[in-house]
Order: sequence, then C-alpha cells, then structure tokens
Amino acid sequence: MTKEQAMQRLTGVFRDVFDDEEIVLTDNTSAKDIEDWDSLEHINLIAAVEKEFRMRFTVKEVSGMKNVGEMADIVCERAKR
Repeated sequence: MTKEQAMQRLTGVFRDVFDDEEIVLTDNTSAKDIEDWDSLEHINLIAAVEKEFRMRFTVKEVSGMKNVGEMADIVCERAKR
C-alpha cells in the first residue's frame, strides 16, 4: 500500500467519524486542525482506523502519533508485514 492510498482511505474514515465531507487531510493534519477532534473522538477515530485497515495500534503507536502523516506511515509499514 502506498502512502497516497493510505491517505485516501484515512480521509474516508475521518469524514465518517467527524461527519464532515469537507475534511481534507495532509501529513501535518492534527487534532488542532479539526474542530470536533477531542479525546473521546480520538478513541472513536483510532477504532475506526483499526477497523478500516484490519489492524490494531499499540499504545506506544497511538500515544506517539503527532499527526495524520505519522498515522499513515504506521498503516503503510503494517501493510508490508
């Protein structure tokens, strides 16, 4: 899976979770860029991403993600396994 493919799928997940078809993700998108992205929605988002990509993040991965680009990088790395 390429990073572009991961970002496309992540965009769909973000739009579903935040119920906003206007969301456009970049590598630098973070919680401060999306109005409704609070701690509760973060949990929902992580669960939705895990379901979409049929994977589980570790606690270390979740706590270390600073932006969407890092999330996409983890997804791509896992897809190689």
